[in-house]
Amino acid sequence: RGMGGLWNVGKAAPAPPALAILSYEPTGTAADAKTVCWVGKGIVYDTGGLSMKGKLDMPSMKRDMGGSAAILGAFQAAIKIGVPYRLHALLCLAENSVDSVAMRPDDVIRLMSGKTVEVNNTDAEGRLVLADGVYYAATVLKPSLILDMATLTGAQVTATGKKHAALLCNDAEVEQEFFKAGVSTGDLVYPIVYCPELFMPQAFNSEVADMKNSADDRRNALSSCAGHFIEAHLPSDYAGQWVHIDMASPVAEEQRATGWGVALLLKAGGILDL
Repeated sequence: RGMGGLWNVGKAAPAPPALAILSYEPTGTAADAKTVCWVGKGIVYDTGGLSMKGKLDMPSMKRDMGGSAAILGAFQAAIKIGVPYRLHALLCLAENSVDSVAMRPDDVIRLMSGKTVEVNNTDAEGRLVLADGVYYAATVLKPSLILDMATLTGAQVTATGKKHAALLCNDAEVEQEFFKAGVSTGDLVYPIVYCPELFMPQAFNSEVADMKNSADDRRNALSSCAGHFIEAHLPSDYAGQWVHIDMASPVAEEQRATGWGVALLLKAGGILDL
């Protein structure tokens, strides 16, 4: 299907990458009812690829599927509780592994959006799989709101701390809804700078492709930059709302998963009343 991001990230692993699509439409849903799509990063293990993580950073990378795990849990709960609109969950599943066919720094790959990406860091893989995921959501499922959730950047903990996920959104009202839902549920989020017109050309300029996949300037709001990379692969005619949540730190305490994100999605989605 042309998902060059998802394929190239996962092609070196024994199990091939996959896009799992879960859909639910309540009985009697009106034709004009809204559609919501949740897109999760599901890197089941992340070695970093050829830009390999060190011996201290690689342990615990089994948690790199935390975004997909939260979305799967919330999707199951939403159906049991009752969701009044069409809901889709897309899980972008891959293992970022090392082999002779692994994606290499200097590769130029084409994503589903049609845009080309110069790979300058194979450990910046989550944004590649999510870029394909949000493009598929926008063009095939045509929702009014797309949310992507991911353990995306180490910079998240610097930007918003250990307990607050980073929130990036193209709609100020929706941003506030998620902030309030975080306070209500304990799945805390805090907004980070939204400014694609500055961050995209500053961070990802490439001489051989439409963009690089990793920012050259490591001081320049890296969590915002990573989120905007994903947003850049939404089709230009997408007029809906977009929410990006980077939950790299609150996904776990030590070696144990926290279940972070399930309650947030249910509350912000109007499914759970607290």
